Amino acid sequence: MTARPPCRLYLITPPAIADVDAFATRLEEALDAGDVAALQIRLKPASDAQIEAAVGRLAPIARARGVAVILNDRPDLAARFGCDGVHLGQGDASVAEARRLMGRDAMIGVTCHDSRHLAMEAAEAGADYVAFGAFFPTATKETTHRPDADVLTIWQETMEIPCVAIGGITPENAGAVARAGADFVAVSSAVWDHPQGPAAAVRALNHALGEVAGDR
Repeated sequence: MTARPPCRLYLITPPAIADVDAFATRLEEALDAGDVAALQIRLKPASDAQIEAAVGRLAPIARARGVAVILNDRPDLAARFGCDGVHLGQGDASVAEARRLMGRDAMIGVTCHDSRHLAMEAAEAGADYVAFGAFFPTATKETTHRPDADVLTIWQETMEIPCVAIGGITPENAGAVARAGADFVAVSSAVWDHPQGPAAAVRALNHALGEVAGDR
């Protein structure tokens, strides 16, 4: 069996950004502090104009550092604003519709909560990754699903496409979901609300994931 790549960090913006220029500075600090695979721009609620302004300001920062830019929920806007991909909830557009709008090279991810069935459906529909969670309590969004970590292990043993672990992930528990089988850990408040700042959070998360990689 081919060894899978080390688990990497998938960074999500706060749900509201009052000052996009000030946040851009914090994003630069975070991305310069360690490895980040992707940035999901997730603003709720927000107008199309607000989303466009955020993408226009933040996407160049991410791309300059080799970080993929993924927009939450809206494949139409992701295509219009030139994002690298889109992340779909269960109530959003279908994978097929997102693929039609964004093209074959776009990264399309799907929230699957605690359901391997939903994840397999997403994979069969052509998703590039699936996301399970919330694994831990989180203040970022209301959650009703709380999967066990073995959903990651089973997925890793049976399916090819990557899985993302999301929900309440911190430097203290990131290693546990990485060991269970997550290919990426999605983090928001643990970075932006870290008492020592976003750079310290990214360093701590990378350290935790690096320890898991060293165990393999």
